[in-house]
Amino acid sequence: MANSALDRIENGEFFLIAGPCVAESEKLCLQVAEKVAALARQYDIPYIFKSSYMKANRLSAASYTGPGLEAGLAILRTVKIRLGLPVLTDVHETAEIAPVAEVADVLQIPAFLCRQTNLVVAAARTGKWVNIKKGQFLAPEDMAAVAEKAGTRRVMLTERGTTFGYRNLVVDFRSLLIMKRTGLKVVFDATHSLQLPGGGGLHSTGQPEFVIPMARAAAAVGIDGLFVETHPRPIEARSDAAAMLPLEKMEELLETVLSVRKAVK
Repeated sequence: MANSALDRIENGEFFLIAGPCVAESEKLCLQVAEKVAALARQYDIPYIFKSSYMKANRLSAASYTGPGLEAGLAILRTVKIRLGLPVLTDVHETAEIAPVAEVADVLQIPAFLCRQTNLVVAAARTGKWVNIKKGQFLAPEDMAAVAEKAGTRRVMLTERGTTFGYRNLVVDFRSLLIMKRTGLKVVFDATHSLQLPGGGGLHSTGQPEFVIPMARAAAAVGIDGLFVETHPRPIEARSDAAAMLPLEKMEELLETVLSVRKAVK
């Protein structure tokens, strides 16, 4: 099932990447994956489960970073095997890539690390799909050179907002079209684009009430995939609590995005 989803994505079908920010527990990941997978079947779209074993980008050393490499990969492996889903997770250093590639189907390069040549090259050499998030500090035109380092067409480029003054991000929807000139899969990250970095003092906050309208706008512009972090009880989440979309709103999100895509076509 995992390979068939990736085959459908490679063949040009619209796809969804979704899951909790951090793999807090096996129970949480299975709960989210089962719900979203059921919606993906209902709406007939390929789905990649996303969660991080570790979040290396943290303002405060006191912030929760995740279960760690070994425990986190064990959780992702359980989701993959039990539900037959492809999984995506971040890599932060080249030393992490080999063990992560044994489990993950898509290796994600975090936005702040997108210019790290060795990281991008090593991730691509695994033969897995690579999702490169556009740095908050980069122009969309820059991502063509970043993607070229990978030396493969199995690359996704993800828009997640651009720094706009202090503690704010803005999405320039032209960037989606500019990145599509590469011919690669272009994804819109509807939740991180609405983060307010450092908005909570020692942690980021967000504006999840705008996730669905922003995703709708991105669908109208034209995207290949949608990235959403979701949690059954965001207020209780140990990471990105103020930015994730409540799991109960995922169906509304998919319904509106797919309706827009149909209307545009």
